[in-house]
Amino acid sequence: MIVRRSGALAACLVMGRMLPAEGQAPPQSVTMTLGQALARGRSNGLQAALAQLSAEGTRVRQREQGAALLPQVEGSGTVQRQTLNLHEFGLSIPGFPAITDPFTLFRARLGASQVLFDRATIERLRAARDTAIAAGLDAERAGDLAAATAGAAWLRLAGAQETVTAREQDSVTAFALLEIARSQVDAGTAPRIDRTRSETRAAAVRVDAAVARNERDRARLDLARAVDLPPGTPVVVSADAPITSDTFPTDIEAAVAVARSHRVDLAAERARQVAMQRSLTAIKSEFIPSIAASGFVQTSGTGIDSLAGTWNIGVGLSWSLFDGFRRERRVDEQRLRLDAETRRLHDLEAQIETDVREAALDLASARDQLALANDRVRLAEEELSEARERFAAGVTGSVETTNAQSEVAAAHDALIQARLSAGAAQINAARAMGLLSNVH
Repeated sequence: MIVRRSGALAACLVMGRMLPAEGQAPPQSVTMTLGQALARGRSNGLQAALAQLSAEGTRVRQREQGAALLPQVEGSGTVQRQTLNLHEFGLSIPGFPAITDPFTLFRARLGASQVLFDRATIERLRAARDTAIAAGLDAERAGDLAAATAGAAWLRLAGAQETVTAREQDSVTAFALLEIARSQVDAGTAPRIDRTRSETRAAAVRVDAAVARNERDRARLDLARAVDLPPGTPVVVSADAPITSDTFPTDIEAAVAVARSHRVDLAAERARQVAMQRSLTAIKSEFIPSIAASGFVQTSGTGIDSLAGTWNIGVGLSWSLFDGFRRERRVDEQRLRLDAETRRLHDLEAQIETDVREAALDLASARDQLALANDRVRLAEEELSEARERFAAGVTGSVETTNAQSEVAAAHDALIQARLSAGAAQINAARAMGLLSNVH
């Protein structure tokens, strides 16, 4: 008895945590369109946010490397207590000791340097700029992937809501037929098996409705997670709203051209190729002399009241004539990287064309499936209506109505799946062309 009470108490505590507290308002529902889901997924998705942070880090490193062409200023100040060995400087003064007495030296120094010309550094900065551009485009691609994930979650919830509605309609039909069966059995015009069969069908529809509601609630959680909403937010989508996109050209070659001009992953690879080419140029430019200017002003003395100033300014040329062929090997290595990037770029261009052609096939197939599914629903509903009339008239038994109900449920499920396939095909087509933001 104690164990049972403890178990009941634990169950009550768990249910108490799951139910909203007294006086606490339930969370407000959020109605979300597909376009809003795509936008929230792009801006709030975890991978998109991490890619944006990575791109910002790349831009920070670019600005850090840009400091190489800016003036470099440094200052120092020292106070030293020391002695000097005159013999170290080749001095020997008769009557003076070789090592001086201890004295204090005060020194303050301000120096500056400026690169006037360094072709290698300039090319490296340009390569860093192109790398930052590629990182930003990678972040956009991550945003598109996050948006596509949110769009898929939206479609799942839309389909789940349609399934719940379909199962509720099935329940209405099943219980209406059950009432007919009961009245006929009570009147003695039908066998009891018809009532039993109708009751079994009604019970099965109730189970299907419960499963559909569970799938809807799970899909709602998945969508809230994809768009970074609190998990308990009751998200609602317009399940009967058409999913449209006017971004896919009718001509496949035109679609491929649009994709090549809008796909951010292709633009990112092109930017990386330019960055690698600039890095190669930078290595070759190390053979070119660099010019820099530097100077300093300094004040020093053995006492604060006896400080004297000196200065120095100059322009220097640096020319690396020979480094043991290390630069040549670095050039060869960079050329190999550039060749690999060229191959990746070529493969991506081919993949983009494949994606567009596959998207066109999926769109055509989705349109055909949708038309056939609508016809199937129309025919199944006609069959159910005729079977219901025949059953009510006592011409046939409940087997015909049960089969007709099953066919209507299957036809509605096929129509829902066809709608989701059409929506997914349009999202994939827009993503294949780099125009996912145009889907609504």
